[in-house]
Amino acid sequence: MKSTAASATAASAGATSVPSPVRVGIVGLSARGGWASRSHLPALARLKGYELRALSASSEASARAAGEEYGVPLAFGSTDELVRSDQVDLVVVSVRVPLHREVVLAALGAGKAVLSEWPLGNGLAEAEELAAAADRAGVRTFVGLQARSAPAVRHVRELVADGYVGEVLSTTLVASGRGWGPVFEPSGAYLLDERNGATMLTIPFGHTVDGLTMALGEFTEVSATLATRRPVVREAGTGRTAPMTAADQIAVSGRLESGAVATAHFRSGLSRGTDFHWEINGTEGDLVVTGDSGHLQQAALTVRGGRGADRGLTELPVPALHFDVPELAELRGLPSYDVAYNVGAQYAQILADLTGGTAHAPDFAHAVRRQRLLDAIGRSAATGRRVAV
Repeated sequence: MKSTAASATAASAGATSVPSPVRVGIVGLSARGGWASRSHLPALARLKGYELRALSASSEASARAAGEEYGVPLAFGSTDELVRSDQVDLVVVSVRVPLHREVVLAALGAGKAVLSEWPLGNGLAEAEELAAAADRAGVRTFVGLQARSAPAVRHVRELVADGYVGEVLSTTLVASGRGWGPVFEPSGAYLLDERNGATMLTIPFGHTVDGLTMALGEFTEVSATLATRRPVVREAGTGRTAPMTAADQIAVSGRLESGAVATAHFRSGLSRGTDFHWEINGTEGDLVVTGDSGHLQQAALTVRGGRGADRGLTELPVPALHFDVPELAELRGLPSYDVAYNVGAQYAQILADLTGGTAHAPDFAHAVRRQRLLDAIGRSAATGRRVAV
């Protein structure tokens, strides 16, 4: 799958001289659990071509605990030590969004390839800064937009490209953000403040709209409404109240490059009704994707469709060809299967890019393009005007 916005630098880089296996260092792998342990760790443990060599944490003690917990040989108490290590070829940035810039710049300064979790930076300006720094450093970069690696999303893109629905007339999406509801976990308090850049707009909406555009094409214009309907929320366990400034309602309408009309509505928390429903309507047929939340990058998805004389929808199972990383098959049955598989599938793309000079995985240039869309949505909501993308 070629990234639609892969940078010219990456596309012309040619094969990169990298060790085999590629030695990985993760910034932000904690013994207390979290995203990296649920997704990156099980994927890397099963993929040929990678070796998890190092991790770093906020202190030597926490790094040592994580190293012992996961059997990682090198545990550093600072990012600088990890990025300078000659035992690390690829730096994986899995820390809170406000810390992305500092860690990414350190890795680029050390001349290391970088995989940063999404969003790349805290806002468009930081993303542009980091992409420019990567171009100057001349290293390969990747961003964790894993929805485009999900087999069901790839299946939808293929169905649309093969003409299953004919010409796409419109697409409609309604989803639950899971977080940003009436109750927050103590570890997620920083998500409440929009200034931290880790909001329902940037995280679940950003991942999901990236999958939508991969299947249907980019937005050319948007009109948006953002609202915070619960300005005060409660902490789980303690019941203490806290202010929330991040939007908990997102409504976006716009037009795609094809001329198709697109609408998306994200609601905070979870619904007693529909938590993910994505419909694609065309001149010849319809596709419907349903799932358990608006986090398309980790949701369990079902694809159904109908066309021609069909009176209803039937399930369209995802073909085996979209599960094209054999080492990840043993992830089936894990509670975090969809999470770890999609991350692992992206790692497989990254390995091909690093060793073959291809540009399949989304890079920093692609991340900038996606954050420009989110910035346009924010400007539209702030001004009440339709904004060109």
